[in-house]
Amino acid sequence: MTYMPVVTGVATTAAAAAAAKIAQAIKASGAIVSVKKDDFMSVLSKVEKPLVVLTESGYRKKKYKYLMGYKGLVFYTKSNSPLQLTSSTELVTAKKIWIPS
Repeated sequence: MTYMPVVTGVATTAAAAAAAKIAQAIKASGAIVSVKKDDFMSVLSKVEKPLVVLTESGYRKKKYKYLMGYKGLVFYTKSNSPLQLTSSTELVTAKKIWIPS
């Protein structure tokens, strides 16, 4: 017979609080769709004047993360090199993009 440890008290409360924060973040952010960069660019091409949020991270090797809204969804991608955005793209550089897991 296998016995499962019972977690009570502070650990249970902390786990419940963490789960509640994640659920609240997902509700606040709506649906986030993670796509490959080629798919991101395909969706981007459908928008006349897109708004894209960009973050850059990494010291030696840069990493780029992108967000954009389309038809009520938020599309997210990451890349090792900058994406070639059109001149009609409004670009907002953010300090950090956080995606709930």
